[in-house]
Amino acid sequence: MNIGIIIQARMGSTRLPGKILKNFYGDDTLLETLLNNLHKIEGTKIIVATSVNENNDKLETFLLNMGELVFRGSENDVLDRFIKAAEANNVDGIVRICSDNPFMDWHGVAELTAKAKASDADYIGFRINDKPSILTHFGFWGEFVTLDALKRVAATVEVGTPEHEHVTYHIYNHPNEYKCEWIVAPEYLQGRDDIRLTIDTFDDLTNALKVYSELKAQDENFTLQDVVNYLDAHEEIKQSMLKNIFQNKK
Repeated sequence: MNIGIIIQARMGSTRLPGKILKNFYGDDTLLETLLNNLHKIEGTKIIVATSVNENNDKLETFLLNMGELVFRGSENDVLDRFIKAAEANNVDGIVRICSDNPFMDWHGVAELTAKAKASDADYIGFRINDKPSILTHFGFWGEFVTLDALKRVAATVEVGTPEHEHVTYHIYNHPNEYKCEWIVAPEYLQGRDDIRLTIDTFDDLTNALKVYSELKAQDENFTLQDVVNYLDAHEEIKQSMLKNIFQNKK
């Protein structure tokens, strides 16, 4: 299987427009921070899949100047965008990652890729609190899906439905139709609902930057355990995260 990482990215966020090109750590943007982590995984192709909307022209130019692979497809039919991005880059196994997750654990992505190479599963994801990690606001892990499984969804689910926006939603909600395998998230994260490090708002960005900067100052190669320990020692940040979690559930 030819496995590639496909990052879902666009400039048109409604709550924080252009967030992925906002400065994040040092001289790097939010997206660069993510890409720098993922490039630590050797031998894996990385594609940034954005849309044909003209507000992504700047994003495409930025990425091409960095030497990154870019694919542009449908704005609203994200499922179709992923299928065509994989086909255009000769990828039949996809690790799907969202671009607003600077704390993405590249070790976890590497584990996901290794497990996929040894499996015939349609879908592999991390599982935490008895649900797929993609449904949390942690922002720590990606998910694996085969191109064949995505094509099966596209052939059976009507365009315009949530399944075409949330690429893997149909698959893990139909375990009788698709073979799903799970990696159990670390015990120290089980039961936690007070961590929000995916970035949707300015408050999310402020919190994430503070955590990331201070952890980097302590250890260039900080771990997820370090993230949890830091948050447990900084109650004010956790309280801000809980406020944002509550607001985003409204």
